[in-house]
Amino acid sequence: MKNTFLSESLKEVRKRKGLTQEELAENSKLSLRTIQRLEGSETTPNGETLRRITNALNIDQNELTDWELKTDVSFLKSINSSALSFLLFPILGILLPSILWGSKKGQVNNLNRVAKAIINFQITWNLLFFIGLIFGAFIVTYKIETTGFITPSHFETRNQFYLYFIGIMYVLNLIIILFNHIRLQKEKEMCYPKINFIGK
Repeated sequence: MKNTFLSESLKEVRKRKGLTQEELAENSKLSLRTIQRLEGSETTPNGETLRRITNALNIDQNELTDWELKTDVSFLKSINSSALSFLLFPILGILLPSILWGSKKGQVNNLNRVAKAIINFQITWNLLFFIGLIFGAFIVTYKIETTGFITPSHFETRNQFYLYFIGIMYVLNLIIILFNHIRLQKEKEMCYPKINFIGK
């Protein structure tokens, strides 16, 4: 039994059951520190500890001891590539990776870290994108309010802003996705600039 496999399995099952570490400790009559050490791959449980945990989670012991995270770089690349769906509609860059993440959650090594990085970046990008679109609308509104009437230059200013802004944002998103696709292929750490909306 590999500690990392058991710790990830325990963590996934506990969260799936909607339990905190404290609740699992209380239900299993084990110390909180024991649960933390098991989930942190710091120790391997003995038979009694494993029995208490599986009883508290209401699962078979094999669900923890036989569980392994597969290394599947091709799936990680697929979930990264799925973010390209933003080209069809911006929010799809969040939705499609989220769906793929959910389909293999708890089964692929590093999936949580990779998926969260991609989704956090896409949320960040979407926020900046929509804020920029709103700002573009204010350019014309402000000019109308200051001059009191609409001229063709107002629309030209807005259209130029949208043209450059949307182009730059789309190219930036595309480059970052492709850059990280190459990094995944080389099995290197991804570099997504982002705000951590859903954790690291």
